[in-house]
Amino acid sequence: MSNILIIDDERAIRKTLGEILSYEGYKIEEASDGEEGLKKFRESTFDVVLCDIKMPKLDGIEFLDKAREANPDVPIIMISGHGTIETAVEAVKKGAFDYISKPPDLNRLLITLRNAMDKTSLVSEAKVLKRKVSRVQDMIGNSPAIQRIKDTIEKVAPTEARVMITGENGVGKELVARWLHEKSNRASGPLVEVNCAAIPGELIESELFGHEKGSFTSAIKQRIGKFEQANGGTLFLDEIGDMSLSAQAKVLRALQEGKITRVGGDKEISVDVRVVAATNKDLLKEVEEKNFRLDLYHRLSVILIHVPSLNERRDDIPQLVDKFLENICAEYGIAKKEIEKPAMEALKEYEWTGNIRELKNVVERLVILSGKSILKEDVINNVSPKR
Repeated sequence: MSNILIIDDERAIRKTLGEILSYEGYKIEEASDGEEGLKKFRESTFDVVLCDIKMPKLDGIEFLDKAREANPDVPIIMISGHGTIETAVEAVKKGAFDYISKPPDLNRLLITLRNAMDKTSLVSEAKVLKRKVSRVQDMIGNSPAIQRIKDTIEKVAPTEARVMITGENGVGKELVARWLHEKSNRASGPLVEVNCAAIPGELIESELFGHEKGSFTSAIKQRIGKFEQANGGTLFLDEIGDMSLSAQAKVLRALQEGKITRVGGDKEISVDVRVVAATNKDLLKEVEEKNFRLDLYHRLSVILIHVPSLNERRDDIPQLVDKFLENICAEYGIAKKEIEKPAMEALKEYEWTGNIRELKNVVERLVILSGKSILKEDVINNVSPKR
């Protein structure tokens, strides 16, 4: 049964709408003003909100702004007896699903509600499909180091503790972050990833916190930052050791206060985000060299997870190779190739400077260039022919 919140300071309107919609099979909750409505909106889950515009304490447009911050996926239908075209346009621009004048036409109201319900269903289905498509890969391996990481994830993921993941490039730090999110209480929320090393220093603050239109030369429209996008979910800050000191200060403030301010703006925006960070650098050394804030390091490293290099977990290589062979051959539409034991031993003895990322590339190369089976000579000739 769909749950609808009716917010209106006129008791007669609430009663009339409630009776009509209850008869249509909807579950109804009421609020007599914007403040009460916002409290209920934050505490419960609703499929659609019907909200008056002219109300005491908190008017409909203010409610719309705050509700969109709390949960942008819930359709909000504005209703008003004092409406103008300008008011309707403003409401829709701010994210209202639709605008209906009082007294509402019953047929139009029911059609609008059904359309809003369809939108809610589509949003939910899209999230489910997105999770299926981006399903987290298995963490492959039974080495003691990997088993410790799996055990730590099981203990830490359900908490709100911030996690710092360390390790060389290509070891699978992102996979650890994804599993932390997948097994957390925030798994139904977004996992937003930011590669701090890939974003120029002058743009990192805009990327993280967003910006207002006109805040700098190329800011031709408002931008929502990664903190806001990750609201209710997890923000993964990869290669955080490359973040500028000014951005570090703002991240520290966001972690301390649970609020951010867009570049060029003065409005504080509340965000509910769990931060997981990763780095291939020695951050304590970066602190000594004045490249990283010590207070931010302590904020982020409540739990430390170190991912070992592939050379430190060679016994996991056969399992990894087998999984990569299965996936890559399926992608190419061919039967899974077998790898002979001497070839596997050669892979285990190889020095993997690029870790798991390099191993996967090598397996794909061997699938393409080898015959029906992968032989030791295939490994010798094709793994690193220039070495």
